[in-house]
Amino acid sequence: MGEGICGVGGQPSGAWPGWALLLPQVQGPPICIPRQGPAAFEGSSPALIGCPSPSIFSPANDGFLQAWALPRVAVGAAVTATAQGGAVEAMAGRSGRARGRALGLFSLALPVGDLSNLHLKEERVKPDSNGTVVKSNDNVEKTDEEEKEDRAAQSLLNKLIRNNLVDNTNQVEVLQRDPNSPLYSVKSFEELRLKPQLLQGVYAMGFNRPSKIQENALPMMLAEPPQNLIAQSQSGTGKTAAFVLAMLSQVEPLNRYPQCLCLSPTYELALQTGKVIEQMGKFYPELKLAYAVRGNKLERGQKISEQIVIGTPGTVLDWCSKLKFIDPKKIKVFVLDEADVMIATQGHQDQSIRIQRMLPKDCQMLLFSATFEDSVWKFARKVVPDPNIIKLKREEETLDTIKQYYVMCNNRDEKFQALCNLYGAITIAQAMIFCHTRKTAGWLAAELSKEGHQVALLSGEMMVEQRAAVIERFREGKEKVLVTTNVCARGIDVEQVSVVINFDLPVDKDGNPDNETYLHRIGRTGRFGKRGLAVNMVDSKHSMNILNRIQEHFNKKIDRLDTDDLDEIEKIAN
Repeated sequence: MGEGICGVGGQPSGAWPGWALLLPQVQGPPICIPRQGPAAFEGSSPALIGCPSPSIFSPANDGFLQAWALPRVAVGAAVTATAQGGAVEAMAGRSGRARGRALGLFSLALPVGDLSNLHLKEERVKPDSNGTVVKSNDNVEKTDEEEKEDRAAQSLLNKLIRNNLVDNTNQVEVLQRDPNSPLYSVKSFEELRLKPQLLQGVYAMGFNRPSKIQENALPMMLAEPPQNLIAQSQSGTGKTAAFVLAMLSQVEPLNRYPQCLCLSPTYELALQTGKVIEQMGKFYPELKLAYAVRGNKLERGQKISEQIVIGTPGTVLDWCSKLKFIDPKKIKVFVLDEADVMIATQGHQDQSIRIQRMLPKDCQMLLFSATFEDSVWKFARKVVPDPNIIKLKREEETLDTIKQYYVMCNNRDEKFQALCNLYGAITIAQAMIFCHTRKTAGWLAAELSKEGHQVALLSGEMMVEQRAAVIERFREGKEKVLVTTNVCARGIDVEQVSVVINFDLPVDKDGNPDNETYLHRIGRTGRFGKRGLAVNMVDSKHSMNILNRIQEHFNKKIDRLDTDDLDEIEKIAN
């Protein structure tokens, strides 16, 4: 008998695949593995090498994975059991809940054998527009909708993992609609002459003084009459708090109808903004917030009494035009957040413009975006008439503090051996390893775990909250190696990361070098004024060609490293 932790969404069943994912309770370093999605297994029995945070996943009656948090389990490599055809007893953790029911102790009649050759085919399962379940393989190119989901998920992830504002020293560029008017900035919230309840809310959130973008944006947004604004800034600069402050300063809490409208590209991002509104406005007891998101059902003809409405463009448009829940002519402040993510979503751009055209001419228009490609700029100028413009320049990532090398290999196994040689020769505080596919990342995480490394695995299949939990554990040093796909290339600062390894070089969908991703990847090291080390694995003529083109693009020579020569490896650590 092999003991394990298991969760099921329906009745226990001996039928495999997919009813339960077994976590063998064996000794070994913990490893965080993502939700795999409903998985098809080739082989005699299931095996799982770890779980995120951790959570147990299994299909519920509707065919989709459900997750319940369970106590952390130390998990090692795949289990080998000797009894052919024996039953495996599965025991649930006490804190697990399956749709409100405690997970129980039961037996699963599963054939047991040597699981070391088990293959996991990763599949994404999504319903199509008719509700039919369609399987898609990991190697298929991403659709525009999936690309949008990635951008939205990355934005949400940045919000979840940032405990504080970014310490940004970059310059703020301000373009005023009236160049002859004096340019104001503030160094304290008191200078803004906010209502006492609002100032109290700002301090209760832990803001002691305005951030760089707030210093320049708030005087414009709180001017009399209020001014329109287009603002560009990276995540973590305080822009959400800035536009929330603008909305709350204009709201009349005793008036029971919508006065401020905020558009977000996704439900999850709307909730994050809503949390800021609730925190900052908590000293206004009469203030109410409504979420205009799909699934929030209201009776036709019903009027909304909440003063602030936040939601996605499609639902907000329905509430304004078709269902008449909102009188757009009474809106005083209109905010469009995450504009770059918004226009990547089919329909959102047109819906946002239609909403804006319903609003009164004296309504204050505020638009925020992390990036400003031409398409975003054109959209912004359509939505925001006669704007002031603020740009907070992005922190320039540089290769100057990073030593770069490449290692010649013939196949995946040689790449793994080179990685082991690196670890055997130099002291690595923490490392990030980038792979091209989830399948490679999962394999590599398992192999490193077998070698005794504390490994965390991060991929796009994980829910954003799970990614945030894995990143937080890595930041805290609970895992020393983070194996990831491109979901972790941007925006994640871990001071202890001393080495970045490109197990697979970054390429775009056409197979050409993805220079921007390369820069973001190796930019995870060499931060905070420290020197970093980047090692690139090359295993073919094609990948050597990719590396050569990356060298040409950045005008930086990448030296070859012989990982069989321990003396040579030791030199690069000095």
